[in-house]
Amino acid sequence: QLQLVESGGDLVHPGGSLRLSCTAPGYKLDYYGVAWFRQASGKGREGIGCISAGGRTGYADSTKGQFTISRENGKNTIYLDMNSLKPEDTAVYYCAATNFYADYNVARCLGFVYDYWGQGTQVTVSS
Repeated sequence: QLQLVESGGDLVHPGGSLRLSCTAPGYKLDYYGVAWFRQASGKGREGIGCISAGGRTGYADSTKGQFTISRENGKNTIYLDMNSLKPEDTAVYYCAATNFYADYNVARCLGFVYDYWGQGTQVTVSS
């Protein structure tokens, strides 16, 4: 069973940057669409954005311009680069993957069903 592992979560000051990583030990993510989500304490899950197997990206309006998703297939890793972090970005960040959709449309990817999820990594933005 494919298992996703997120890493890179940390405590960062407001205005700072952070890079999160998502890997799948023992599996190749090359043919999977991967999305990032986050969940703040006491709130519902929020979609951030996604990347297709071919490298196309899509973002939620709330994170566009602040977050960037990329993939490095040679390292079997998906990245979430976060800039200009604010306290309200504090959350557990999750990556999720699917290879179910023949047409992984990045404009609709945050509404897709994802079969595989990581355990999450905590990002705390605080001074």
